[in-house]
Amino acid sequence: MALSSCSTTVGHNGQELIKHGTPLFPVACYHDDLLREPVPWHWHDELEAAIITEGQTVLCIDSEKYILSEGEGFFCNAGVLHAAQVKGNVTCRFHSIVFHPRLIGGSLDSIYWQSYIKPVLDDTGMKGIVFHPSDAHAKEAIDAIEGAWQSCVKETEGYEFEVRSFLSKLIFVLKQYHSPLLKPLPDKMLRNGNRIKIMLQYIQEHYEEELAVSQIAKSALISESECLRCFKNTISITPIQYVKQLRVQKAAEYLTATDYKIAEIGAMCGFSEMSYFAKTFRKMKGCTPSVYRQNHTETGNGTTYKRSCHIT
Repeated sequence: MALSSCSTTVGHNGQELIKHGTPLFPVACYHDDLLREPVPWHWHDELEAAIITEGQTVLCIDSEKYILSEGEGFFCNAGVLHAAQVKGNVTCRFHSIVFHPRLIGGSLDSIYWQSYIKPVLDDTGMKGIVFHPSDAHAKEAIDAIEGAWQSCVKETEGYEFEVRSFLSKLIFVLKQYHSPLLKPLPDKMLRNGNRIKIMLQYIQEHYEEELAVSQIAKSALISESECLRCFKNTISITPIQYVKQLRVQKAAEYLTATDYKIAEIGAMCGFSEMSYFAKTFRKMKGCTPSVYRQNHTETGNGTTYKRSCHIT
């Protein structure tokens, strides 16, 4: 079945708002083209796994950054901030599958949940894992991800059993990476993660306004210097850089989904001067707002390039 169209939309605290699948079958698969649309910083309650099918990506999971190439994959735990963008200026695509842990674990008192799902979810040291096919366990994980993705897309009779079976295999492999002997993350790292979510929420609620580091820091009840350290150590950019990225991303969404004039969109997204809006947008997207609108829309059909997904 052809992949349908959707985009990564985040809420006030950076939580992704897309519903992945249905209550009956909580799983969705995606085919992302990062050259056309990077995946912004976000988090969700579901587990996510993916395989790079073309090019290279810069993957960020909380404070860690990875360069992944074709054939490699990754896992991201529930509730963990992550983002992805193309490395260089060449096409990068990857298959990803996002699923709620209850699809595999069932009820909270089941052996599947208690022995396999819970250890993974509770492991604060397992925020994300990168899979290199040269490693035997990693190759099993990659095969399981691709198998689940293909079954989910093709939807042959009984595919639900196949998807659940492949994802169960993935969870079993992930269990091999878990060790109860590993030390939990330091309180400071956990505290930084919570603070980042609070500050992202504040920025999401006020990005249309003039924003200063002092205001962002105040929202999390910390000093400006601590705010800067928190952003640098967690997502490797400054608060103001994040504000600019968010404003440009919001502008891109307006350009492809509405008929507002470009100057109006700039003002709506916190850019007081049209020249600065155009310069910032071009620097981040590689083209002017008008060219971006032209390249990303079709008459009568709305947005052409969105995050491709198949939701069952």
